[in-house]
Amino acid sequence: MRKRRYALFCERSKVEIIYKFSSIWVEPMTTVTQQKHPSINPSVAFKVGFNILEKWGCTAIQKQAIMGIKKGSFNRYQKDPNTVSLSDDQLERISYLTNIHQALRTVFSNPDNVYGFMSMKNNNPYFNGRTPLSIISTGQFGALYEVFKRIDSMRNGQW
Repeated sequence: MRKRRYALFCERSKVEIIYKFSSIWVEPMTTVTQQKHPSINPSVAFKVGFNILEKWGCTAIQKQAIMGIKKGSFNRYQKDPNTVSLSDDQLERISYLTNIHQALRTVFSNPDNVYGFMSMKNNNPYFNGRTPLSIISTGQFGALYEVFKRIDSMRNGQW
């Protein structure tokens, strides 16, 4: 009898896969527990994200929105980086920032372009005359992903 994957239920810490055998339900066959980023130092991650946004010329409000950190926490983290505690969402945002930065460093050799590109108006599709920074400053996770995807495509000459 062939197994067919029937449903996938996802949570941040657990993934359960339920299989359907004809008309018989089998309770969770596989449970995978993920570790919570054991090798990521939140203090270092915050500093990296902060420094990249600083070099892109972001204001404090833009930094808070892009990294998804509230004003009070943001100010506390700046004063004492040892108090930094980041959620999975915030770590993923910082990951996208570092990947955007790496893509820009790969595409451009001139530091003015590496750090200035994000604040330059862009007339390519999706940007439509807006700057990448103005799009990600909305704080929407989807906007950060879409900007990353387009900048990353420049590495492969797809733009």
